Amino acid sequence: MADMTQAVMLFVALLLFLGLGVWVALVLIACGVLSLVFFADAPAGIIFATKAWDSSASWSLTALPLFIWMGEILYRTRLAEDMFKGLGPWVQRLPGGLVHVNTFGCGVFAAVSGSSAATTATIGRISLPELKSRGYDDSISIGSLAGAGTLGLLIPPSIVMIVYAVAAQVSIIRLFVAGIMPGLLIMLLFSGYIAIWSLLHPNRSPKQAEQISLKEKLARLRLLLPVVLLIIAIIGSIYAGIATATEAAVLGVIGSLVIAALGGSLNWETLSKSLMGAVRTSCMISFILIGASYLTSAMSFTGLPANLAAWIGSIGLSQYGLIFVLTIFFILLGAFLDGISLVVLTTSILMPTVLAAGIDPIWFGVYLILTVEMAQITPPIGFNLFVLQSITGKNLFELIRYAFPFFLLLVVATALVTMFPEIVLFLPKAM
Repeated sequence: MADMTQAVMLFVALLLFLGLGVWVALVLIACGVLSLVFFADAPAGIIFATKAWDSSASWSLTALPLFIWMGEILYRTRLAEDMFKGLGPWVQRLPGGLVHVNTFGCGVFAAVSGSSAATTATIGRISLPELKSRGYDDSISIGSLAGAGTLGLLIPPSIVMIVYAVAAQVSIIRLFVAGIMPGLLIMLLFSGYIAIWSLLHPNRSPKQAEQISLKEKLARLRLLLPVVLLIIAIIGSIYAGIATATEAAVLGVIGSLVIAALGGSLNWETLSKSLMGAVRTSCMISFILIGASYLTSAMSFTGLPANLAAWIGSIGLSQYGLIFVLTIFFILLGAFLDGISLVVLTTSILMPTVLAAGIDPIWFGVYLILTVEMAQITPPIGFNLFVLQSITGKNLFELIRYAFPFFLLLVVATALVTMFPEIVLFLPKAM
């Protein structure tokens, strides 16, 4: 009975504080204080001081600000424009034409940015005006960008992956590698849908294609060379065991500075803006991690996580049943929390239950990020929708309608990796 009272009290407090617009980190700390004051005989202040240090003094976290800074630097380059010019000639004759650039462009940029919002904004600034000027329908152009932009969370190096790895105490490198095949799967699902949609709506898909010789196509591929080399430097060095995640992040920052310098976009203004952007984002994430660590510790004093795990175990849910229930839970929670907050809030609390059910924590990390991807295009707090609203000026309900088919495709991808877990685990096991 006490456990149920605590759970209801914390849930109500969480919704109340979030509804009042209180910062997520402060909400987590407040819920931790409530747990300790009302349900445990432990010093709230001393525990906060200890957990604040423990959660922030982690070597694994050093990769986080570096990857964020890398994405901030590349956000201010001509990389997206070059990718559009380089990829466009190769996909324009496929059903759906240049809309495929949204999918492949977001996939490529995700591999060097680590951020969903940055991926959506950077590719969208270039692709949407081009697609509109060529007569492509808004529903497929904007919808595909909303969906593909979420790849920034899944394709390594992902900021959310680092956050999950630290919270769940799993290998960042193995988690990075585990995200590669699911990321490719989602790209194929999105491109397949674009092609089918185009064939079913021929009157809403332009037929004209730019006449480009094979020589020119090959020449334009050189525009992709900088990002390809950067991906090899980051992912290749990690997979080959040459570099740790932090060392690969250093390589990424150096590579992004070189790309910015060669592209003529590196100056004091862009450098200072990228640094300040990285500092703000890193501080926000670190603050949330401290709050989540404190809440998790406070709840462990009350025994709620262990009792919750025991209760779920007593229900006798199968792995599939547990995953189904958690998927609904994450989708609902993701409607009100951003991705990072959702991950840090739920990971530590649910890990005992997940491990007790025999679920691989690496697989669960990728699964969790897939559900966070859904949250990026789920109202009312779907960050990709807000980014697209700022780019297109369209109302939120229209954007939701455009993005809905790609939300369903993310559900399909989640079902596939649940039924065939080797999609996630094959590469990590091969390391």
